[in-house]
Amino acid sequence: MCGIVGYVGGRPVRELLLSGLSKLEYRGYDSAGISVIADGRIEAVRAVGNLSALQAKLDAASAAAAAGSLSAVAVAAKPATTGIGHTRWATHGRVSEENAHPHYDSTDRVHVVVNGIVENYMALKEGLLARGSVFTSETDAEVIAHLIAEHYVDDLAEAVRCAYAQLEGHYAFVAMSLDEPDVLVGARKECPLVVGRSDGEQFVASAVPAFLAETRHVQYLENGEIVVLRPDGVTITTCEGEPVERAVESVDWDQETAEKGGFETFMLKEIHEQAYAVAETVADRTARGDGVDLDEEGALDEAILADVQRIIVVACGTAYHAGLIGRYAIEEWARVPVELDIASEYRYRNPVVAEGDLVVGISQSGETADTLAAMRLARERGATVLAITNTIGSQATREADGVLFTRAGLEIGVAATKTFVCQVAVMYLLALRLAELRGTLEPERIAALVSELKRLPHSIDELIGECQAGADAIAATCAEREFFLYIGRHVGLPVALEGALKLKEISYVSADAYAAGEMKHGPIALLDEGTPVVCVATSSPVLDKLISNVQEARARGARVIAVTTRGEGVVEPHADATLAVPATDWMLQPVLAVIPLQLLAYSIARRRGLNVDQPRNLAKTVTVE
Repeated sequence: MCGIVGYVGGRPVRELLLSGLSKLEYRGYDSAGISVIADGRIEAVRAVGNLSALQAKLDAASAAAAAGSLSAVAVAAKPATTGIGHTRWATHGRVSEENAHPHYDSTDRVHVVVNGIVENYMALKEGLLARGSVFTSETDAEVIAHLIAEHYVDDLAEAVRCAYAQLEGHYAFVAMSLDEPDVLVGARKECPLVVGRSDGEQFVASAVPAFLAETRHVQYLENGEIVVLRPDGVTITTCEGEPVERAVESVDWDQETAEKGGFETFMLKEIHEQAYAVAETVADRTARGDGVDLDEEGALDEAILADVQRIIVVACGTAYHAGLIGRYAIEEWARVPVELDIASEYRYRNPVVAEGDLVVGISQSGETADTLAAMRLARERGATVLAITNTIGSQATREADGVLFTRAGLEIGVAATKTFVCQVAVMYLLALRLAELRGTLEPERIAALVSELKRLPHSIDELIGECQAGADAIAATCAEREFFLYIGRHVGLPVALEGALKLKEISYVSADAYAAGEMKHGPIALLDEGTPVVCVATSSPVLDKLISNVQEARARGARVIAVTTRGEGVVEPHADATLAVPATDWMLQPVLAVIPLQLLAYSIARRRGLNVDQPRNLAKTVTVE
């Protein structure tokens, strides 16, 4: 989820890079850096922390140079006019200055900034080391600089194409070489990259806001394309070198719209970012294809995972629903008993917890007061505590024995969307790794699940493109209703709970969510003619049981809206409206099934004229009881 920016032209580049990075800091803020070509050398400055730390370091270097003690970018004899910048969301390697971008080759002549993950970096790194490259970081991104340098013979674009052909993963990067000081070369595979066009100068960045103050003329790169930027123009080719004609578009955005990436709200933008967010969560952790690797910085000792006797998940709100999905997956695949507790209840019970138990605290912010208190209580009583969070350096990371980061990136909308699916994805990874360590699934079954997990980002992207119109149409028929009932069974239940929560949070419509088998134990009394009943009816071993509950609802005059698995066809005859999701393993369906419910809640709230990004009475992070 990192942010990258580059400039080539005639103006001093440092402030342009810093300004661009300030608009991209939401994409990562654990380190930042810039590299510029000045006085026949490449000057690089990197700092741990947010952009203010980089600014302070640059200011200190400038002051020292002005006093005659060292050279610095700010006081170069000729101001630098070519450069690249980066703000990092750590994936490979701890948060440190060595792991901050830009990265460079062994001769310090090629510098790169990278967003994304290189899945085959270990194999590439081993080959580069054998051929004499010297690495200075723990990151996967550094291999790109060394590969480009290895292929470089007077043509940076050709070297980038050669390096691109060797890379596997999802990424975007921008490279520059001291030997071609007026050239930048960018490449895109899955991760975003956009070009800003202007007379005598060109920009490249992860998103339009990085250069919107300077130009509104843009070109969007597609997957598999390489762009060469010079002050007098831009050339786009395929990765094989075939020319690509791309129209220059004019962006008519104000600054707030730009930060939303052209979407009408942050929430809609974040819904659309879910494919990329899940890819960030799973890609390198499933790189070997036949299993899951969680031996990353800050993770638990795997001997603990192999021997754990019981797991207790503590969380609040949306994170609780993610934990509930995780419980089903862990018990199904790893055969470890799992208990789930609302953190605000757990902390005031006298829970039975001891050495040998693993307590998993899930918190997007890592600052949720009740979850932190529950984690502390468990640790005091001898349990091992694992934090699952989105926020590097948060309190949860400091108080846990181990951490798994969700890597969703900054989420501005109060109602969780992409952070939820990433929490679920991490729970799947944990469940699969537990199964692998404990030998509870056949290797072939693990490999099949890993393959399905790696396909989820593509399925999410496909689903969002197809589902919006259907959700809008359904919303048009029920946006004025004042009560909805959500039902699900087994792994569909937490999806129903999350769907109902989304509707309550942003549309202020009363909604209940129940296990479908509980219909006859009270909730069915709430149904009358036309009551919307939203059922999570994706493929599962209990689908036939759910259909019987759907029939009970329809017999009372309810209007049934079903989330189904595409191509299955067994639910449609029993529903008034359906929203289909791509087929995948039934245990993985929740990541897909929740998306139509997010879009439905969103459409209803917008039809009611509400501010979905800042719903009343709610805050993004609950740091008090």
